[in-house]
Amino acid sequence: MFRSLAARVLVALILGLAAGAACNALGNASLTTAAGWVEAVGGLWLNLLRMTIVPLVFCLLVTGIASVADAAATGKLAARAIAMFSILLVVAAVYGTLATQGLLALWPVNPDSAAALRTGAGGADLASVVAPGLADWLKSVVPSNPIKSAAEDAILPLVVFGVFFGFAATRLEATRKASLLSVFGAVADTMIIIVRWVLWAAPVGVFALSLGVGLRAGLGAAGALLQYVAVVSLVTAGVAIVPYILVALRRTVPLADFARAAMPVQVLAFSTQSSLACLPAMLERAQDDLRIPARVSGLVLPLAVAVFRLTSPVANLAVCYFIAHVYGIQPGLPQMLAAVAVAFAISVGSVGLPGQISFFASVAPICIALGLPIDLLPILLAVEVVPDIFRTIGNVTGDLGVTAALHRPGDEVEIADPASAPA
Repeated sequence: MFRSLAARVLVALILGLAAGAACNALGNASLTTAAGWVEAVGGLWLNLLRMTIVPLVFCLLVTGIASVADAAATGKLAARAIAMFSILLVVAAVYGTLATQGLLALWPVNPDSAAALRTGAGGADLASVVAPGLADWLKSVVPSNPIKSAAEDAILPLVVFGVFFGFAATRLEATRKASLLSVFGAVADTMIIIVRWVLWAAPVGVFALSLGVGLRAGLGAAGALLQYVAVVSLVTAGVAIVPYILVALRRTVPLADFARAAMPVQVLAFSTQSSLACLPAMLERAQDDLRIPARVSGLVLPLAVAVFRLTSPVANLAVCYFIAHVYGIQPGLPQMLAAVAVAFAISVGSVGLPGQISFFASVAPICIALGLPIDLLPILLAVEVVPDIFRTIGNVTGDLGVTAALHRPGDEVEIADPASAPA
């Protein structure tokens, strides 16, 4: 369904841009009025997506943090895996920030294309927005009123509260913890169902929004969209080298063997765009080619697929910094720190979501943390097919690399249920 929906959304984007540009060229007042009504439908569709962001993000954070804490408690190997996942996600977030900023400095978006995309999206010109200083930012990190933060879309304080709430929930008595997490899990699932309903109409919504882009900007935004695909794809592909460096430093398996084992899994990731679909192949390559015991690969790889996505903070930050570049904004250090923190937290909470839902649930909070509008996200979603390929390739490479790095002689997995231990 993902690929067919992605194709329909991409076609809708092209048709919308073309139809809007045609209305712009004809200059017919009746057509322009009709196009305005169609664009209003796109605005309605975007608001339907917006209304799910805060409850979805908070509930995913609580359940995601609790699940990671529980996984780390199941054994020494699992705890080491969670620690390595966390370190690599921070490294990935910092890399995503520096690489995107550097690439856009070397290859800035054409001002005319940026203006066309900005004008077409109907967002305000935010170049004159003054970023808060470090002292003001530090005071705003911890919310004095989480409900107010949620109402005002103050994402970073909400994320901080969600992280504390999630870890605190793990300290509850088992029955009460399960009941609480069940409620938040149910709310998150309900929000996901709503987002699925809204995304079912994504071709209509994207057509309506891109019609407005074409109406106000003609086809001038096309160049910026192509550059977006190139920038996010290049930055995301670059992080795939991190697992190779990790394996080379750890020396648990020969680097050449790891590269040969990873290649067929990467080809499968390219074709399926699903880390979960690649799990059987990763298990086979880890055990047969890298000679990693099943007791190690059988724990680390499923855990990695469940809670670890190396490319998530990289690609999501790349999307947001591209948007900031389009709007002429240079985030300050406090905003960049906030973006890294939100990207790290969201990458854990949004693991396992379908591609389109993950795109909005992961990118929109980072945009809000940076003070950026999210009006461009539906348009960017339509061309996300190519970057998503590199997301998946980087993720499976990271999963296999962490498994190889964690393997060492003498590893034993603690068995949580004594009844399941061999006699």
